[in-house]
Amino acid sequence: MTSVTFIDAQGAARTVAADDGATLMETAVRNAIPGIEAECGGACACATCHVYVDEGWQDRLPPPQSMEEDMLDFAYDVRPNSRLACQIRIRPELDGLVVTTPERQA
Repeated sequence: MTSVTFIDAQGAARTVAADDGATLMETAVRNAIPGIEAECGGACACATCHVYVDEGWQDRLPPPQSMEEDMLDFAYDVRPNSRLACQIRIRPELDGLVVTTPERQA
């Protein structure tokens, strides 16, 4: 299992165990992480699983594909470290990953 820490917009942190091969969005939904709505179920057809990846982890993730970048246009308060959790696949190298949820989803 890989550990992932979700920090909400108020700064409360919650660390959960993530199954390798699952997406970050699936992990959030399974663990009832507040702030991850995942309306499209992981199809990269909305922006309701928007997260901010901690700066120390950005270079460890593959760059976003064009479809993810297009969907981020619909997200609230997009930043350089914005990603869609449905597009981040959990793997052992991401053990300790830290992401923050935005104040609200689009």
